[in-house]
Amino acid sequence: MDSNGSEAGPVSTRAPLRSTADNAWKIVVVGGFGVGKTTLVSSVSEIRPLATEEVMTRAGIGIDDPSAVRDKRATTVAFDFGRITLSAESVLYLFGAPGQERFWFLWDRLFSGALGAVVLVDDRRLADSWYAIDRLEQHGMPFVVARNTFEPPKHSLEQVREALDLSPQVPLLDCDARERESSKRVLIELVHHLCARAEAEVPEAAGQVAQGPAAAAAAAGAAADGLEGARAVPELRERQEEESHS
Repeated sequence: MDSNGSEAGPVSTRAPLRSTADNAWKIVVVGGFGVGKTTLVSSVSEIRPLATEEVMTRAGIGIDDPSAVRDKRATTVAFDFGRITLSAESVLYLFGAPGQERFWFLWDRLFSGALGAVVLVDDRRLADSWYAIDRLEQHGMPFVVARNTFEPPKHSLEQVREALDLSPQVPLLDCDARERESSKRVLIELVHHLCARAEAEVPEAAGQVAQGPAAAAAAAGAAADGLEGARAVPELRERQEEESHS
C-alpha cells in the first residue's frame, strides 16, 4: 500500500499574488448612486473583488433615491477594490467610490495617490454626475467619462458632453460595465489620456526633460501596454472561483 499522500488534504491551486511588484498604480471609479461602479470593478478585476456592500434598509428612505434603480438591493458603504496585473513588476489597483452623498467625505482619501479617474454616468440621470466631475476638476485629477449602457442610451454622446459641460479634451465613450472587455477599454482610454497629458506637459529646456512629467508619461504608457496585453480570462480569478465552489 502506498502511504504517500493517502492522508494528505487537498492541495490549493490558488496562485499567490505577487508581493514584489515594483510599480503599483491606482485608478478611482466615481459616479452617482447605482450607476454601475461596483459592477465595473468586479467585471475587470483579476481577483475576486473586495466589496463593502450592505443591504439597503428602511433607514435609507428619504436619504437615498433608488427610483431609477428599482432592482438595487445593496449599496457600497466604503469602497470597492480590484486588481489587474500588468506585468511581472507592475500592478493596477482599482478603487470604486461610494455614490451616496453621505459617503462623499471618503472621496478625498480615495483620490490620494491616484493616477486618474473614471466617471461612470447613466444618461437617464446625468445630474447625478455633476458633483463627481466638479470634485475631480477641483483636485486637478485627469479623468474620462464612460456612459454605462445597462439600458439603451436616450441621448447621443455629443448631447451627453454638452449636458455635462465637458471640455473637448475629456474623453467620452460608451461601455457596458458588465462586460470585462468593455470595462477594460475604458481603463485603456484613461491611461492613453494620462499619457497624452503627461507628454504634453513635459517641458524641454537646454535638452533636459523634467523628471516628474516624464515619469508620469512613462507610468501611463506602461499601464496602457499592460492593459492591452491583459488576458481575456484571468487565470487567478478563475482559480479563486473554482476554490470557492469546491
